[in-house]
Formats: sequence, structure tokens, C-alpha cells
Amino acid sequence: MASEVAAIGAGVPQAVGTRWFRKAGGMPPAMFARSAKPLSGRYLSFAEREEIALLRVQGTTMQEVARQLGRAASTISRELRRNAATRSGGLEYRATTAQWHAERAARRPKQAKLARSAALRTYVEERLAGVVVAPSGDPVPGPVVSWKSRRHGPRKNRRWANAWSPDQIAGRLPVDFPDDETMRISHEAIYQALFVQGRGALRRELTACLRTGRVLRMPRARTRGRGKTFLSPEIMINQRPAEAADRIVPGHWEGDLILGLGSSAIGTLVERTTRFTLLLHLPRMAGHGHEARVKNGPPLAGHGAEAVRDAITRTIVTLPEQLRRSLTWDQGAEMAQHARLKIDAGVRVYFCDPHSPWQRGTNENTNGLLRQYFPKGTDLSIHGADEIAAVATALNSRPRKTLDWKTPAEALDQFLLSADKDRVATTA
Repeated sequence: MASEVAAIGAGVPQAVGTRWFRKAGGMPPAMFARSAKPLSGRYLSFAEREEIALLRVQGTTMQEVARQLGRAASTISRELRRNAATRSGGLEYRATTAQWHAERAARRPKQAKLARSAALRTYVEERLAGVVVAPSGDPVPGPVVSWKSRRHGPRKNRRWANAWSPDQIAGRLPVDFPDDETMRISHEAIYQALFVQGRGALRRELTACLRTGRVLRMPRARTRGRGKTFLSPEIMINQRPAEAADRIVPGHWEGDLILGLGSSAIGTLVERTTRFTLLLHLPRMAGHGHEARVKNGPPLAGHGAEAVRDAITRTIVTLPEQLRRSLTWDQGAEMAQHARLKIDAGVRVYFCDPHSPWQRGTNENTNGLLRQYFPKGTDLSIHGADEIAAVATALNSRPRKTLDWKTPAEALDQFLLSADKDRVATTA
């Protein structure tokens, strides 16, 4: 930069040049300044563009250029496509021209594409918020929903519209306009036009046509912090003993809740080797349906963390110690007190990965069998502890093909008898 200023200053009177530098605080005049602020390391620098131009003249491939610069090959390909010199009609790449193209594209503020193109804006609005029509072609207005500048709540009327998602709109444009490159926009640009104030392209109330109905975007930091705070790497399923996966040694359990009407629930525990099933009675707490829940208090539906912990402890401590090796659960909040459960019941708790029910396949299968007695959509709180125990007995008395047609109760008894014989032999 200093050499450029020196060359320019050679044709300017010394006094004038001194005034320029003095006014600018020792910096070159604004007319000779860069057209944009220096770019961060995320973007290609002028030195890198010079290296690209030199290597391309030498016939180096894009992959080799990317390797030498430590960049992705797609970055080099995009750079050659977007910022090449086109005055001669070709795509000859020059570093100075490419730098000028990049700095011009980086200038802000820049008018949104939807604000510049009326045809594109009309297309997006019609697919996003257009009127629903019957097969006859007559418009069907749907319920009247007033705009309240906030998200619609659950169990409330929604505005009826075409309701194409921004992703669907962006993906359909090349199909409807294969030869018109001006009719292109990304789904992210549509979301920006809806959520970001000042973009000035789409009306804010059109957010009601989105599936979620959000008027504000969910910050990524909030979604990252939404994970279960009671989870840690050492209690995930990949840390579970290998003997649990092999199903050779009994004592490893899988657990879950089956839910019914009105947030009623029954807990299920299934032993992986013998398929022996234990059911947890989770009665509703006093005041359910009549009193408001106390903030940060226990869920009155009866399957909060404390209630589930106590129910598992009461049930599993009745088993011999060799049958209390581990318990695998999903990442439900009802197991937030797993550390206390480990102390009270003497069983180690492990958690499955998110959205991975197959990691508790035995329990999922058993829950399906239990729906014969506790159908979905029914109130499970009407069943008392004795009734639930009777269902568990019936399930444990069924012969199972995977056990060579033995019942889970017989398989468990056989293990306990063999364990007693081994202990007596060892003592003797």
C-alpha cells in the first residue's frame, strides 16, 4: 500500500500531499482507500488470489491448488466461477479483477433480492400465503385468525394458506423457471426476509403461514443449551458393559414409560436376557386436575423424576443383587435423578442416544405387548398396583420363542437356581 501511495504522490504537489496525509491522520486519502474493509481469514485474501492465478496459468488442477492453499476444492471452484475476468468474453482469472469482484460483492448494506425482484416476491408470497382453493376452484378462507404479532399457541385456529415451506419454494423455482436465472432464491433468504427487521421484502405477518408460526427465529445458542443437563459422556450407552449387549449375563434392564390419556403413565422394566418384566405403579399426586402445579414443584401427573426414582427403587430392591447390574433408559426428564437412584437401588443407569429407540429394542417390544392391556388413548391412572402386577404376571407367564418356548419367569428361576448352585459349590 505504501508503494502505491508513493507512486500516486509522485504526481501530486508536495504541499497538497502533506495536507492529504495530515487530514487523514497519516493514512492515505479516502479516494485511494480500499473499497471494503479487510476480510477475515474465512475468505480468500489477495495473496491467495495471486497464488491461484499463478498456479492456474501453470496448468495446475483445482484440487491441487486447493491442497497447496489449504482450502476446500469447492472454494477454489467457486472463486474461479464467480470472480473471473470476463471483459474478453472468456473466464481468464486475474487476481486484481477477482479481488475487485469480491470486495464489491462484500459491500453492505445490500438490497435483498426479494426487494429487487417484484416477480420473484410475488411468486414467493403466493406459495407461502396464497388462498386455499377447493377442487372446484372456489377459495376456502378457513377460520378467521387475527394477527397478534406472536406465535399461535397449541389447540388454536391457524391461518389457512398454501403454506409451502421456504425450502419447497426454493426447490420448485428451477422446475417452474428452468431458463430464468433471475427466478432463483435460497430458503435462507426467504427466512431472512420474514424474520429479520429491515430486509423490507415480505410482510412480517406472513410468518403465520409457516408451520411453526414463529415470529422470531430460535437462536442456535438456545437449541444447543437445550440438552439434558443430567447427562454426561460416562453414562451414555456406549459405556455400558459388553456383557449387557451380549445378553449372556442376566441383570441388565431396559426401562421406559407408556403414556395414556391425561398424562397418565405406567413404568416398564424389562430384563434383557430373560425378558422378565416389572411394571411400576405411578399414581397421580393429590390435586391433579384441580390445583395448579407449583412452579419448580413435582409434576402432579405422577411420573416426575422423584416419583419414577422412588418407584424403581421400591421395585428393583426386591431382586437379588446379581440381578441389579444396569438399567438403560431413554433421555426422558423422568430420569433426572439417576445419580440418587444408583445410590438407593444399587443399579448403574445408562442413557440411549437421542431418537434411537432400537437401542432399547427389548423394552420397545414389551411396550407393544402391554398395549393389549393398556391401549393408547386410555386413562392408565384407573389401574391400581394390584392390577398392574397381575398384568406383569400374565406377561411373564407367556412362553417366548426367543427363550425356546420357556416363559420369562422360568428363565429367571433357572438362572437363580444355577447361581445358587455355583455359590454353594464355591463355598464348599
